[in-house]
Amino acid sequence: MANFPTHIAVGTVVSGALATVTVAADMVAPENIVAVTLAGVLGSVLPDIDLKDSRPARAMFAGLAVFFSFAVLFSLERKYSIVEMLILWMGTLVFVRYVVKEVFFNFSYHRGIWHSLLATAFCAFVTAVVYSKLLGRNEGVAWLAAGFMAIGYMTHLILDEIYSVDVMDTRIKASFGTAVKPVDFNHPGHSAAMAVATVLAFLLTPPVGGFVKDISSRSLWTSLQHRLLPHDTWFGVDWRSTAWLPGRSAPAKPEEGTPAAAPNPNPSPISTGSIPQPSAPPAAAAPEAAGEQKPKEQ
Repeated sequence: MANFPTHIAVGTVVSGALATVTVAADMVAPENIVAVTLAGVLGSVLPDIDLKDSRPARAMFAGLAVFFSFAVLFSLERKYSIVEMLILWMGTLVFVRYVVKEVFFNFSYHRGIWHSLLATAFCAFVTAVVYSKLLGRNEGVAWLAAGFMAIGYMTHLILDEIYSVDVMDTRIKASFGTAVKPVDFNHPGHSAAMAVATVLAFLLTPPVGGFVKDISSRSLWTSLQHRLLPHDTWFGVDWRSTAWLPGRSAPAKPEEGTPAAAPNPNPSPISTGSIPQPSAPPAAAAPEAAGEQKPKEQ
């Protein structure tokens, strides 16, 4: 299988590419792009959480303990006293870091149910629930983070399968086929438990209809196609006007007094922190027609 630095490196590249496309399409507000990108990076190492005493497992359980302890703290900040909140914060941190970790490793093993498509769906649904319920993000951001998580998770599984093929020695290792699998056929009990957990997680997710409608809209993909390549300049420089390009004539300069192109009167708004919502209908026309004046008061 691929090692931890490889998973982190590839996961970061994939998540960064997704973030670039997301920003170009105005699908998420700038203050949310880091949050959804981190979901993709986390997904690229999450399957190795079942590898006991490994760096990914230690780092992820420590990170999950910190995350859930602060999530509990922020959600209860106005309900209890300072001492009570400190107790809840510390209790959650210790519980997740040590108790949940030990229980988890007593019922899991490496390349088991966590290396499966079913686990990918479970983690994506849990991500949507966490972003919407605990972090207070709207449904568009929650499902976008779930998508980043699923793609990062699948990146990990595919990398493990690629590393199961020894190209130099032209052989296939015994681990081939154990990463990308629908469920864990060797332990049907684990698969059944994961299936139940996946259904329960899906029932807690925010509505997905609006997200699917917006992400599949024709205007979104037309805008991405239009922005895929630069039209006249690269990095703000018109290379056609440089002297070192042979056989190229410099483009004609616009005459003085030529008005510049008018800006887009209907820019894509980012009003909800997620996929742009339809712009508001135009304001009603002024009650007074052009050229008409109110009669002067006597």
